[in-house]
Amino acid sequence: MTNPLLDTLALPRFGDIRPDHVAVALDRAIADHQAVVATIVTTRPTSFEAAWLPLERADTAIVAVWSVVSHLHAVADTAELRAAFAVGQKRLVENHFQVMQNRALYEVLVAMTATPDFAGRAQADRVAVGHMIRDFTLSGVALETEDRARFAKLSVELTQLSTAFGNAVLDATDAWSEVIEEERLLTGLSEADKAMFANAARAKGLSGWLVTLQMPSVNAVLTFAQDRGLRQRVYTASGTRASDQGPHAGRFDNSGRIADILERRREAARLLGFLDPVEWSLATKMAPDAGEVLVFLRNLAARAKPAAEQELATLADYAAAHLGLVEIQPWDVAYIAEQLRQARYAIDEQEVRAYFPVERVVAGWQRLLDRLFGIRLIARADVAVYHPDACYYDVVDEAGSVFAGVYVDLHARAGKRGGAWMAQARPRLNDGNVQRVPVAYLVCNFAPRTEEHPSLLSHKEVVTFLHETGHCLHHLFTRVDRPNIAGTNGFEWDAIELPSQLMEDFAWDRTVLRDMSGHHNTGVPLPDVLFDKLVAARHFLSGMSIVRQVEFSLFDLLLHLGTMGSDPMAVVEAVRDEIAVVHPPPWHRFPHAFTHIFAGGYASGYYSYLWAEVLAADGFQRFAEAGLIDRLTAMKFREEVLARGASRPTADSFRAFRGRDADPAAMLIRHGLTANAH
Repeated sequence: MTNPLLDTLALPRFGDIRPDHVAVALDRAIADHQAVVATIVTTRPTSFEAAWLPLERADTAIVAVWSVVSHLHAVADTAELRAAFAVGQKRLVENHFQVMQNRALYEVLVAMTATPDFAGRAQADRVAVGHMIRDFTLSGVALETEDRARFAKLSVELTQLSTAFGNAVLDATDAWSEVIEEERLLTGLSEADKAMFANAARAKGLSGWLVTLQMPSVNAVLTFAQDRGLRQRVYTASGTRASDQGPHAGRFDNSGRIADILERRREAARLLGFLDPVEWSLATKMAPDAGEVLVFLRNLAARAKPAAEQELATLADYAAAHLGLVEIQPWDVAYIAEQLRQARYAIDEQEVRAYFPVERVVAGWQRLLDRLFGIRLIARADVAVYHPDACYYDVVDEAGSVFAGVYVDLHARAGKRGGAWMAQARPRLNDGNVQRVPVAYLVCNFAPRTEEHPSLLSHKEVVTFLHETGHCLHHLFTRVDRPNIAGTNGFEWDAIELPSQLMEDFAWDRTVLRDMSGHHNTGVPLPDVLFDKLVAARHFLSGMSIVRQVEFSLFDLLLHLGTMGSDPMAVVEAVRDEIAVVHPPPWHRFPHAFTHIFAGGYASGYYSYLWAEVLAADGFQRFAEAGLIDRLTAMKFREEVLARGASRPTADSFRAFRGRDADPAAMLIRHGLTANAH
């Protein structure tokens, strides 16, 4: 097959893929898709085999092409690929709405659901069709011709704006750097961090050290650099990315894109008959309405804010008494917090990192998955990858059968989007003679290795790794044969973080953590004394952490509700006046790089992290009650939650696993807050 993107059943042949393959592959996949739709509309079949399966196969082929392109765009971006991605994405969205607004196709599927044959089909089949019929409605199939066309146009424009928003953040991140020529300016940073900066400088043919806006660099400076001026410059550059402020003011400015995105989301919601984008978003989520979410968030803030205020006061007192900082600024907070954490709990973050070289963490991670679920990860050197950082594993069960696969890509680099995520590479397929295992991408942005130093993870990064593992397991363990409701697909978005946040808590178990550790010089596991210090400090500044998450969630909801206007800076300031304890300077532009809601899937849904944490915290208690590393509990979680995907409501799956509804008190306990705190 000359175009590697069209080999949709095999693993991607990354080494063969070129940007000019994108348009050709999409044209072919879309033409096949449209031909299937035309046949169904013409023949109007009533059987599942004739009305549904051809459509599902055509959908799956398009998703397979695009998952490869979008992944490369996120992890190995080039100017040529970016251009091909933008054109392809527009074409893809146009085709999506051409299909999802086809009333004749919609009527065929609705008629099929009324047949006796359909009533006798498996639950997953019926739910998959039901989800698609719902998606037809949410795509404007019931609108009159003019409104239907307008809704499709708005959707294409929103996709383009979101892509442009994300590109601006990536470009702004890559555009700023600062060469450090005097090592004294890096006092407080570890040798590994300094080696990372030196390596970044060498890569650009520079001497000295190069500080960038990649997350490992920003976190290192803001947490450990004694030089206050350096902290301020990095904070300023990071906090004004893609905005009208800061060192690159106006160059990548997302201000206009935010306004355009909000305007189009509101118009699209109204066209569908929703009051606002929030009501539209909640139509596919667990939460019943915006009012209940707002009450949930504000109740959480009411419990956490007194603790957060006390924590900030403690930081200020410590800074004045021990660091000579009488008036603390936002760029001081992480540094002061680390100094106080060391003083109070005797935790040296660099000492902790020394026990978590990435190779040890990955080896312990594999053993944890084996102990919990009886699975092994077998590295495959014969599978093509897109970058030397990436590797591929077969996921094998106890009988030796390969039932899934996963690409793992852990290190930050230029041209790679920041953050950590899981994405679908290939779905599970069980369709006649075609049987394929599900495959996932697991992506993080840890500090890269250098010639002198290994890649050392913080405990927080170990938690992040387990978080993304939870998302991967959700995809890999699916037993659902309908791709649109398998794994994370179709799962209520405000429950999507249930598996990921549950897996995080294993990073707080002594045995698990020791098994994921080994000092990079001696191989000695994490000592009990260090583990005890980590646990003692677990809830350090937890009030401030929760308040910050509530701040982001409220900002997202209130901005999309429109009750406080459309100026993102006015809304974020109003939210901070109500919720925050740390107030950034007026020039700070948090919204302009908030990719979760403007270039990701969390618009009107950022609250999902906190909402799902209620489920995750109580779900983890089921493991704790069984002794934590308990195969029976893990298998029950796998079978009742992970394997089921969206084939039934999350609330039903959770009850099947836990034996009851979630207890909200577990989340408060997870953060060290009592259920009756005020």
